Amino acid sequence: MTIAGRILSLRRHGSLIFADIFDGSIFEDKGKIYNHFQLFFSRNELDGEAFELFDATVDQGDLIEVTGPLGVTKRLGERILVTKSWRMLTKALQAIPSEFYGLKDEDERYRKRYLDLLLNDETRQLVEKRAKFWSAVRRFHEQRGFTEVQTPALETTVGGADARPFETHHNALDIDVYLRISAGELWQKRLMVAGFEKTFEIGRIFRNEGMSAEHLQDYEQCEAYWAYADYRQMYEFLRECYCFVAQETFGTQQFSIRGFEIDLAKEWPVIDYAEEIARQTGVNIWKADAADIKEKLHELVVDYDEGTVGKERLIDTLWKQCRKSIGGPAILIGEPKITSPLAKATSDNPEVVERFHFVIAGSEVGQGYSELNDPADQRARFLAQQALRDAGDGEAQMADMDFVEALEYGMPPCAGHGFSERLFAFFMNKPAREIQLFPLMRPKGRE
Repeated sequence: MTIAGRILSLRRHGSLIFADIFDGSIFEDKGKIYNHFQLFFSRNELDGEAFELFDATVDQGDLIEVTGPLGVTKRLGERILVTKSWRMLTKALQAIPSEFYGLKDEDERYRKRYLDLLLNDETRQLVEKRAKFWSAVRRFHEQRGFTEVQTPALETTVGGADARPFETHHNALDIDVYLRISAGELWQKRLMVAGFEKTFEIGRIFRNEGMSAEHLQDYEQCEAYWAYADYRQMYEFLRECYCFVAQETFGTQQFSIRGFEIDLAKEWPVIDYAEEIARQTGVNIWKADAADIKEKLHELVVDYDEGTVGKERLIDTLWKQCRKSIGGPAILIGEPKITSPLAKATSDNPEVVERFHFVIAGSEVGQGYSELNDPADQRARFLAQQALRDAGDGEAQMADMDFVEALEYGMPPCAGHGFSERLFAFFMNKPAREIQLFPLMRPKGRE
């Protein structure tokens, strides 16, 4: 038998040496889970010169290859390889921390994530679960007839969300461009115009905003669009997706998240946006003006940008305060049109849009809506958003008139959804940075 891997520990006893080697795999033996394999080196079993060379040159952290028969330890009856030959594959010039002590400092764990992954089984399993999570998301969509697409990450006009973009310069074309803030929302809707009925994308998006336990600037997101469907069909579809993905990834639909006990298998109540705000704060968002909402935010001691000029941003801040007490899972509907420039208005109230949010553990972990397909209405909303940008709101949406032109060719009624790796972080009950393989860090010396 031949094994190659990294030496995690060495125990020298005169003419005998025991070692644990890690090759990246996990196996079960007699009901116990192991992430390493035991090696045995003896002067009696290994050529004397080869034994001396191993004893003199091999240290913890080195990568080696060993060959020999498989045996069983006398004391515990565990598998062990009796080494007959070995060779050095890579010499480690830096000492690997011991498994027991590992990396305790959080900053150091993120900076040297490769060591955290090597020494910490929980972190390693997180990576594997993350892969299963996105695989299940992809499988759910494909099994229901959605075509996976890849849309541009560099855009001349960003759209699809209220967020501040990263800016850069395209040297070949000599133009300023932005990193996308959505997984191709306006591009996928162009595909609806082109006759595709079901599309989805899983990809990286970038938002030049603040960091928190829930928010990062560079993360994975899934978005999908479904022609001839509305937001109610879409939220039923997405609810089924969450249940499927949770079961496939974790083997359960029950989670403890931020102090809330969550059961995805139970009924998800539907909550009205304005009614919930009125119930919790007494504010009628339809009648209140910006000054009224600011006064309530001060009363609730909620931080917000004092320079905010639009009522829509103040309403959104008030809602975010209210949602903190909602454990969920719940479905939020009835959002005002002024806070959702891409969603279709309801037929019975033109000031309300056909949009939903999923609320779990006091936060939004997914959303969708019936897409606006009236080019005149879309143009007017874009211009209203552009006015907010011109007044200083860096998160208001840009006016994408090329998209408006595409709508003029006719887009079928459709619904879309979007959710990010925040959902995975919530299922894991961990902060957003912890579930990324290599979180962005400020360079050393500039902390």
